Amino acid sequence: MFETWFSQADAILLARFQFAFTIAFHIIFPAFTIGLASYLAVLEGLFLKTRNPVYQKLYRYWLKIFAVAFGMGVVSGIVMSYQFGTNWSVFSDKAGPVIGPLMGYEVLTAFFLEAGFLGVMLFGMNKVGERLHYFATLMVAVGTAISAFWILSVNSWMQTPAGFAMNEQGQYVVTSWMEAIFNPSFPYRLAHMLLAAYLTTAFVVGAVGAWHLLKDKSSQAARKMFSMAMWMALIVAPLQVFVGDLHGLNTQEHQPAKVAAMEGHFKSEAKAPLYLFGWPNEEEANVDYAIKIPGLASFILKHDVNATVTGLDAFPRDEWPPVPIVFWSFRIMVGIGLLMVFIGLWSGYLRLRKQLYDRPLLHRAAVLMGPLGFVAVIAGWVVTEVGRQPWVIHGLLRTSDAASPIDAVGVGSSLVAFIVVYFLVFGAGTVYMLRKMAGNPESTHIPNYARVPMAAERLYHEEG
Repeated sequence: MFETWFSQADAILLARFQFAFTIAFHIIFPAFTIGLASYLAVLEGLFLKTRNPVYQKLYRYWLKIFAVAFGMGVVSGIVMSYQFGTNWSVFSDKAGPVIGPLMGYEVLTAFFLEAGFLGVMLFGMNKVGERLHYFATLMVAVGTAISAFWILSVNSWMQTPAGFAMNEQGQYVVTSWMEAIFNPSFPYRLAHMLLAAYLTTAFVVGAVGAWHLLKDKSSQAARKMFSMAMWMALIVAPLQVFVGDLHGLNTQEHQPAKVAAMEGHFKSEAKAPLYLFGWPNEEEANVDYAIKIPGLASFILKHDVNATVTGLDAFPRDEWPPVPIVFWSFRIMVGIGLLMVFIGLWSGYLRLRKQLYDRPLLHRAAVLMGPLGFVAVIAGWVVTEVGRQPWVIHGLLRTSDAASPIDAVGVGSSLVAFIVVYFLVFGAGTVYMLRKMAGNPESTHIPNYARVPMAAERLYHEEG
């Protein structure tokens, strides 16, 4: 059956689609767990400081959801590493001396840390003291950030390679680990991704809080998580716009063809317009049905409305990325980011008027925004990875030269298996998490050891 389906297909295209499919599934879970681990650390720290039982309820409420998301993230990540050997063996051979150690450092410094303390965090609440348990929660949160550090260092090296040389076997070898790790795009990519993870988690938490507020606006747990989420939206969403601008300027410097595709600039020109919408026509090298603002792209990219912006005409045609995909993915990401800023400002205005919990329209908007953080993250990675094409290592190794010598039937059959298994396994996990989120946080069970002492709880309510 698979021979009939895939006998005429392009093996490299199928391999690219397989990696895109698996990484799109995978990135959802780290984007959630990075932010959720930090949120859990904040909740437990606030409980230990204030003895407010609401923080403890929320910690227990989100802990089970974190455990499921973390497990699915680990499983989906392992699958991707196998593809380096099966579908991309030439890339693994040439870049292995650089990529291999960096991936190994991620396991040694981050995964072991997370795995070691995760058991204490999940099952030690009635077995260890409060401070040790809080330390375990902190270590898991730190571990997720360290994991992001190494993975983004690897990806950034593929985008802006530095600190390397080529040996006699045609492999890229490291000449300076500092330059390879802290390559030119790494700081911007790391900051952009971490903020994206925190915002994604904040809007999930905010959506859950808003959902429960719509059912019972007197729920203290729902009020607390919605309030905390909206603070994150108010502060971090505008910060992400600023960091995104810095990241874009860095990309303009090191990968101008990617930025040209993002902006739809087929021609290098002064006073370059910002295309709000339109359809990039690669054959005619033009944006059809364009809605644009003259000079704004030059101002954003060069901070000078009269500056010349490099277009795709400055590069050979075979080095152009797929412009429509990059163009529209970028607008989806930016559009969702602006919606996040709007929700944050709206919530701030209502907070000042002491109406944060009394406006169902805001709560319904927050519920709708819940999944959009994941959409923005996936769209951002599409911009990053598709915008780098035709290179798998920018300027050094083409994607077409990095693939394994396998036929389309082998790649296609494994792709079908991935699609079926992923939707069954991760679909079931996602449904389970959604059911947990739909549960009432006020009814969260707290183990006997962890209950607030009655005197302290009574004192809290009397004073607070």
